[in-house]
Amino acid sequence: MLPFRLGRDGATLAVRITPKAAQDRVLGLSDEADGGVALKLAVHAPPRDGEANAALIRLLASHFGLRKSDLSIAAGTAGRRKLVRIAGDPTALGSRLQQGLTRWLKPD
Repeated sequence: MLPFRLGRDGATLAVRITPKAAQDRVLGLSDEADGGVALKLAVHAPPRDGEANAALIRLLASHFGLRKSDLSIAAGTAGRRKLVRIAGDPTALGSRLQQGLTRWLKPD
């Protein structure tokens, strides 16, 4: 199972964020209580005034090689679980997201 869904004009990525971490980094995939999967990340920024959300966008853009302007928080702005909207061609995004997750994907 993957932490993202492709749509007509982009993708939605499920993430679980830990603020106030020692450093910004992608930690891997996390099984969620609802049966889904989320990309687990840590950011150094505190969860105040949108600082952690901005750090999340920067980290995701860097990790997947995307423009920050193509990413936005679609749901969960005040929580640890978030949905991140990624604008762009769904086919290209699917390949790029899958490539960025390869390290944590289990072979079938």
